[in-house]
Amino acid sequence: MSAKATALPQSPRQADYGLDAPKRVRQMFSRGAMLFLFGLGVWFMNRASAPGPGLALFLVFGCIGLGFLATAFVMRWSSHVGKLRVRDVILEALPWKGDEKVLDAGCGRGLFLIGAAKRISKPGKATGVDVWSAEDLSKNSAEATMENARVEGVADRVKVDTGDLRKLPYGAAFFDTVLSSLAVHNLDEHEDREKAIVEMWRVLKPGGHLAIFDIAHTGDYLNALKSKGAEVVRESGFSMLWMIPTTRWFVVRKV
Repeated sequence: MSAKATALPQSPRQADYGLDAPKRVRQMFSRGAMLFLFGLGVWFMNRASAPGPGLALFLVFGCIGLGFLATAFVMRWSSHVGKLRVRDVILEALPWKGDEKVLDAGCGRGLFLIGAAKRISKPGKATGVDVWSAEDLSKNSAEATMENARVEGVADRVKVDTGDLRKLPYGAAFFDTVLSSLAVHNLDEHEDREKAIVEMWRVLKPGGHLAIFDIAHTGDYLNALKSKGAEVVRESGFSMLWMIPTTRWFVVRKV
């Protein structure tokens, strides 16, 4: 037998698009587990002297705990599976020639950015823009986005910029397709969200398409775009991703 150990083949790396609202997910898991265990403890301590009330309390606390745990699981599923499926549905709703200039406004780790890059080839280019703050660097940085692009094999067609959604650093009518996913709602004020929508519309070429996916305010976004003459191509119903029933998306065309 050879003294040299045989190296085991390494699994190919996968892109990491992150867990959305990780603090909230941890809270849901911990609260659910504590409530379930508390109810179980109440039943165990009273199983001999007061089995009926003990069981009733266990059912109350246990069911509430299971509700928290179920919410945490749905939120994790939404981040790791659900949003990828929605991404693919939205991108399939767009017409692709293969040479588009694409902007992902508020690109984060590049979920939509990289999905778009897979649908184009040079001279097409997928550009992501976001604001990278110090606290984001460990989980949501430009470097992490480009690493995902390398893992997915599209780094040569991806570029990442720093910029504010309310004042995009691009000229008018520059992009064939503009995307935005789970980004605009992070702007607290209605006025700021409207500025972001207007900016996306400004940098979009006539005949181009704009697709927005968000957990809130999508009706406001759509109304603002309709007031500018946007033609609605496709609009989703409500969904329960992240246990938020207001999650929606739409695609419009700039006539």
